[in-house]
Amino acid sequence: MPEIASPSQMYMLRPHLEGLPELALPAGFGLRTYRPGDEAAWARIMNHCIGRDWTTDRCRREMVENPAIPPDSFFFATRGDEPVGTACAQIQPPGQRDLGTIHMVGVAPECRGHGLGTLLTLAVLRWLADQGFRRAQLSTDDWRLPAIRTYLRLGLLPVLFDARHRARWQAVCAQLGWPYRDDWPAAIHPP
Repeated sequence: MPEIASPSQMYMLRPHLEGLPELALPAGFGLRTYRPGDEAAWARIMNHCIGRDWTTDRCRREMVENPAIPPDSFFFATRGDEPVGTACAQIQPPGQRDLGTIHMVGVAPECRGHGLGTLLTLAVLRWLADQGFRRAQLSTDDWRLPAIRTYLRLGLLPVLFDARHRARWQAVCAQLGWPYRDDWPAAIHPP
């Protein structure tokens, strides 16, 4: 995994959940929600995407048993019966319906480049909209350029908290060939 230039993650906000595109399954793949027994596949995907210390027990503890992650928002992209990508919604604090978080998006390396990140992120966005949420956020890292391109295409905007984040977003946009804008949000709260 690349060295992270800054310990602080970068944030993105979708200021509304209107006008979301329809879900379109890439050829050869499916989409479903969590089933008991998915923990090992989830840990395998996360160990390729987010770190190296994910286990079935950690998945159960931090994801399946977490009241902030509704089970019907815990999505898996599949190839045949095999989970090959995942994403979920996280609701903090539980019960509120303003701002939902797109959480733990990851696709197995052998399945990248098929639009599964878009499918999974959009599935979470549509779930949030269907539940009455008004906005969505996520955190990411500078080096996750393909993911950031996906998020930008789905209408998530960089959050420019301070000069350091502005400079980081300018660098990311330059690498992506994406136009940088000074009028992106400077905060996530208030709406």
